[in-house]
Amino acid sequence: MPVRPLPSSTPTAQGVDAAGVLAFLDALDAAPAIEPHSLMILRHGHLVASGWWAPYTPERPQLLYSISKSFTSTAAGIAAGEGLIRLDDPVISYFPEFDADITDPRSRAMLVRHVASMASGHESDTVFQAYERDGQDLVRGFLLVPPQRDPGTVFAYNQPATFTLSAIVQRASGQSLTEYLRPRLLDPLGIGDIAWLTDRGGREFGFSGLHATTDAIARLGQLYLNGGVWEGERLLPEWWVAEATRTQVPNAGLMPGDDWQQGYGFKFWMSRHGYRGDGAFGQFCIVLPEHDAVIATTADTREMQALLNLVWEHLLPAFGPTPVAGGEQADAELAQRLAGMALPPAAGEPLPPEEADAWSAAAFTPDGGVCVALPKLTAIDLAPDATGWTLTLTEDGHRLDVRLGDAGWTVTEGPVPTAVSGGRRDAGTLVADIAFLETPHHLEVTCSLKDRTFTARWRTDPLHTMPLRAMRAPRASG
Repeated sequence: MPVRPLPSSTPTAQGVDAAGVLAFLDALDAAPAIEPHSLMILRHGHLVASGWWAPYTPERPQLLYSISKSFTSTAAGIAAGEGLIRLDDPVISYFPEFDADITDPRSRAMLVRHVASMASGHESDTVFQAYERDGQDLVRGFLLVPPQRDPGTVFAYNQPATFTLSAIVQRASGQSLTEYLRPRLLDPLGIGDIAWLTDRGGREFGFSGLHATTDAIARLGQLYLNGGVWEGERLLPEWWVAEATRTQVPNAGLMPGDDWQQGYGFKFWMSRHGYRGDGAFGQFCIVLPEHDAVIATTADTREMQALLNLVWEHLLPAFGPTPVAGGEQADAELAQRLAGMALPPAAGEPLPPEEADAWSAAAFTPDGGVCVALPKLTAIDLAPDATGWTLTLTEDGHRLDVRLGDAGWTVTEGPVPTAVSGGRRDAGTLVADIAFLETPHHLEVTCSLKDRTFTARWRTDPLHTMPLRAMRAPRASG
């Protein structure tokens, strides 16, 4: 269904100082370790600022990593409101087929509320241990890992706990998360297509793998800010919103970064200001009840705390109690800035026509015999076309074609949406920055004509192991 636009307003009318938002954008531009992809700011229920750094665009879904958990939490809250699940049910009660296998008393004592709050009793993430115990069913593998402590007594960021919560919702509802959420959340909020990575049995991961737009992040945050009500309709029980967004289990000293030690709710982190959903590399859904505001971002950075610090430094002071007097000029400057944002392309000159034969005749193989970042990436070939070059990456016998133009970013929709920039760095070297547009990630490639070799490395390493041809949103469902 078409996405209904969010109500919009100027920053000034909603008490937001546009100069503070501009200062935030300046700070992002000056932070070399942060590559921003999108920003949306809502105040008093109105969209007051939104922008995407080209080649990223509003309609394109992004891999949200662990913001997926907040959508899973929402599904669990709806299911609890419908009486399909109960927080104080033992987890094992939803999986009677495992009853004889799960003998550890702490595993048997684990409740739904414990997996919802990362308080299963384990002292660390169990994902590798769980897969070792059962490579086919992560729930069974998780329940076979004995907790070191009593459930409810200790926090540990534990991916199988969220997968188990999502599996409970899917088991109790008889539907996938997307199918269950479509009429209950996604359609009422006006969220269009989403897509979710699944396990071998077809169950959505729950803890990660959701691909959705920045707009979807902002709408979820606004729903929680509204106490579970959207356009006068209650979508989420009020008690669930209250429980999900307060500390269920303390985590001081257990995670790096000031904003990861403020407590954990039901798949939401408490922050120094408000609360938030997080996704690796800078995907944020920040809810600020004290300012009646929501901030949604997507990005590619290892410095997530640094990104939050910039939000606290520049955006918090921009939220005032009343409309900003004389702010119209700053509003206009901000609108112009947001409309023209773009990531700097990789440096490089177009390959000269006289070198076309040499570059297209070369068959580039990994420098050193193997590509460390992608061991199955065995060859890169180049071929000239009317407006630039086609780079063919061969991985495990599968070809992926991307295009490198003469200047700036060249977008290839293809089966895997990419944007490529770069060019000739010197007489015998070609560099290409390949952005996989439905993920946060870039692959940086260098080809040496003299040696006929290439190197390739991820700027930030994808957390899901998948071939290049799968570096996109799964085919949308629901």
